[in-house]
Amino acid sequence: MYEATGQRRILVVEDEMSIRQVLCFFLKHQGFEVMAASNGLDAIRIIPDFQPHLIVLDLIMQPGSGWDVLHWLRANRLLPHIPVLVMSALVQLQEQMHGFEEGALEYLTKPTQPSVIVERVRALLALSTEQRTMLQHKRMDEQRKTLKRLSSFEIDEFAY
Repeated sequence: MYEATGQRRILVVEDEMSIRQVLCFFLKHQGFEVMAASNGLDAIRIIPDFQPHLIVLDLIMQPGSGWDVLHWLRANRLLPHIPVLVMSALVQLQEQMHGFEEGALEYLTKPTQPSVIVERVRALLALSTEQRTMLQHKRMDEQRKTLKRLSSFEIDEFAY
């Protein structure tokens, strides 16, 4: 379905125009072919024709959220073949855990430096499908352990 040679295609799905433009600029400058969508519905329409090698995905958008895109990708059996890097303002551990459970391989919170995003895109694209699956499970395990550790603290332990 996806060729191994040639320019790698990245789909940036972000509703904030300034963030979308900066990400596209940095990724294009690094040699990627980039297409942008301003919401989840547009992304779902673009994916079959553009066939991205990776998706940078915001979660909170309308119409069609990033969660909708993740569900669509899973329903169409495109995960983990198309790695998804979530970039969201949702910072709670439970939200991040949910992102990994829904198929994201990486979860970065906003604001994030564009250079960090480019670095993570390169790292994810270097992984095989099997390595992506293992990374996703590792991320979920790490999040579960952190949540368990945090929930085991007594309220008094956080008092000064």
